Amino acid sequence: MRIGTAVIGLLALAALAGCTSPTYGGGGGGGGGGGGGPSGEIVVGNILFKSAHNGSQNPAIDTVAVGSTVTWTWTSTGAVSHSVRSQGAPSFPSSPIETGDGKTYSITFIRPGSYSYDCAVHGAAMSGTIVVR
Repeated sequence: MRIGTAVIGLLALAALAGCTSPTYGGGGGGGGGGGGGPSGEIVVGNILFKSAHNGSQNPAIDTVAVGSTVTWTWTSTGAVSHSVRSQGAPSFPSSPIETGDGKTYSITFIRPGSYSYDCAVHGAAMSGTIVVR
């Protein structure tokens, strides 16, 4: 009985660990803005990145607060592969190349800066910038 309870507890912890999104910006944050401002939503479409906030696309440009999470969602992509690839400095961890609608990739930005990205498959034809303030 104790082993079964321990196994269930470990499985629950593993599931919770998988629910967090990566954070980027290094270090422990310090005293700046924090607290998770409005999140950014970017549509990954068929050869486009499009901001759900302001409709900008190729480049999609979004401004978010320090501590905000930005999520890219694959929508109407069919069998075409796409990714979110960080470009230049500052940078963030790039996504894997994914195929299929409904895929998502999220990053929490904890340091201010302008983070440029494109698609590893389509390069400059799909691009965007996240401005973190």
